[in-house]
Amino acid sequence: MKKPTIILGIFYLLIAGCTTQELSREEAFQLLQQKEQYPKVIDYDIYCSDPKYAKNAIDAGLEKEGLVTVQRTQKLADVGKPLVQFTPKARPYLLATPPKDKAVDVQRVKVADADLVEVTGVKTENDGKNAVVEYTTAYKNITPFSALTTINFTGKTSRKVRFSLYDDEWRLEK
Repeated sequence: MKKPTIILGIFYLLIAGCTTQELSREEAFQLLQQKEQYPKVIDYDIYCSDPKYAKNAIDAGLEKEGLVTVQRTQKLADVGKPLVQFTPKARPYLLATPPKDKAVDVQRVKVADADLVEVTGVKTENDGKNAVVEYTTAYKNITPFSALTTINFTGKTSRKVRFSLYDDEWRLEK
């Protein structure tokens, strides 16, 4: 009587040990959101004392929109002081800037949010312990400061990441 129970127990352990835990699209989506912290804020550093950045702000139309004021001329005594100053209208787009950056007149601004749209594919490798996940992201909440960057904010972007299975838990590989 014990023999069939022992044989069934061994058979169960063999079956359980040989099966792989598949990574589903839903699980990959949740893991990507957690580990990559979507939606992500896309930021841009403006060097307020640099004439190049002052010109870029003018060319991007930020002064016309009332987001910044640009000092076009400087007296010798004002050299090194900020050329770009932000108006109250720009406050919703200003991000926390580290003190070491503020000391040299750098201001971080929000450009957009990158958001995870969907997982488009999960390909598990033959070993069952690695998977390549394809997913798409899109930009939303695009701000007027986006004109300062070269990023194309239209459409979706396809990306790939690799996951590995560790003790019944999938982890994103960096």
